[in-house]
Amino acid sequence: MAIGKLFRTTAFKISLAYLILSAIGASIVLGTVGWNMKHLVEEEIAQTIDADIKGLSEQYAQGGINLLARRVLRRTRRPGAKLYLVTTPAGEPIAGNVTSLPSEIHDEQGYFKTTYHLLGDPAGKIHHALVRVVQLEGGFRLLVGRDLEEGENLRQILSNALFTSLFWLVVIGTLGGLWIARRVLNRVDAINANARAIVAGDLSGRLRLAGTGDELDRLVENFNAMLERMSVLLAGLKEVSDNIAHDLKTPLTRLRSGLEQALRTAKSPEDYQQALTKALEESDGLIQIFNALLSIARAEAGAGREGMVDFDAAGVLRDVSELYEPVAEERGIALTLKLGVGLALHGSRELISQALANLVDNALKYGAPDKDNPNIKQQNTVELSARRTAGQVEFIIADHGAGIPEADHHRVLERFVRLENARSRPGSGLGLSLAAAVARLHNGCLHLEDNGPGLRVIIRLPAAPLNVIEERPIAVPGKAA
Repeated sequence: MAIGKLFRTTAFKISLAYLILSAIGASIVLGTVGWNMKHLVEEEIAQTIDADIKGLSEQYAQGGINLLARRVLRRTRRPGAKLYLVTTPAGEPIAGNVTSLPSEIHDEQGYFKTTYHLLGDPAGKIHHALVRVVQLEGGFRLLVGRDLEEGENLRQILSNALFTSLFWLVVIGTLGGLWIARRVLNRVDAINANARAIVAGDLSGRLRLAGTGDELDRLVENFNAMLERMSVLLAGLKEVSDNIAHDLKTPLTRLRSGLEQALRTAKSPEDYQQALTKALEESDGLIQIFNALLSIARAEAGAGREGMVDFDAAGVLRDVSELYEPVAEERGIALTLKLGVGLALHGSRELISQALANLVDNALKYGAPDKDNPNIKQQNTVELSARRTAGQVEFIIADHGAGIPEADHHRVLERFVRLENARSRPGSGLGLSLAAAVARLHNGCLHLEDNGPGLRVIIRLPAAPLNVIEERPIAVPGKAA
């Protein structure tokens, strides 16, 4: 693997950024520690100087300049002695271990940082010290100081530690960044290799998980989920194409045959008008099928989300009930309606209305009494209800017809699927498919249950907050035939 490729990876760039931030942070921390240490050392030196000056001032007060000179001389002979100097009012040395001081501090009092020469040191060697000069009674001056070499050594140690830490930080950070970049790049290259195979046409392939549960694994999981969804959509597209080829072939053939027969046998304007009327009916049926397929495709593709609003689902189901009441009366079925409270939804009112209308139409069509078997007792009712439960709005359309075997509950939700007992009745087998697609578009689901006898179709959709609509309890009984 080329080293340049590693340096160009995002992982290495992120590692380098962290390295630079860490180096800046370490420099700030060590610099702050050094600065605080320097001031702490100088404060301790100042305190010891003040204590020495206080003690020597008391000696001077008790025994005069001679006693002070003896005490200073004794202290200068100790190992590691501080800086001492006693001068006359004219500035001439009387006792001490300092040969010379800058002239400007002889006439000043207080703390100073200065250079000095010690007795016995090689010529030209300069020391740095913190000193304090006080004027005693009689004009004599006392200087007490301490060498700053200890603080300088400590600062040098901290500086060396800083540069050493930065050096190893850069070395370890660079090597660590390259190692991390190599690991990440290996995984990304493996993902790219799998992706190239999928792009080549193998949609059944999936990206491999490393099992670490990190962000790359989560990305792979989402990518695999996207591939799974694409596979389902492509399979659905293929199925729709096959279904269109088979299920639309019959009405198109019937349409052509009718027109061809009219051309051969029609002898009067009435014959041609009858043929054209049948052709229009067949054409309307084909248009309805294509419209249903288009609605299903749009719902499964997520179209319609931009038009979603908050609305009262009770009004939708009430409108659907009123629309189908004449149909129910004509077929001798009692259509009942029961609505709960808090039926607030966020979604497409038109699509939900269409889905519910399809379900009610199916219930009236297949829930009608079986006239060929009058001995079978059936409840000639179709119940429509809606309620709010556990954060969902639940629509229930129940009939008491022949129902659907439980083994076929999943299959009838597919496009163009019609069971044997439904083939003799008008329809295209797209009503349940459209309702299921609309439910999925709204992050809900459609579920089929046995109604003993008959079928219960349940649509569950996420409810909207209760404050988006005015809650009004409604219970509208249907009209009996």
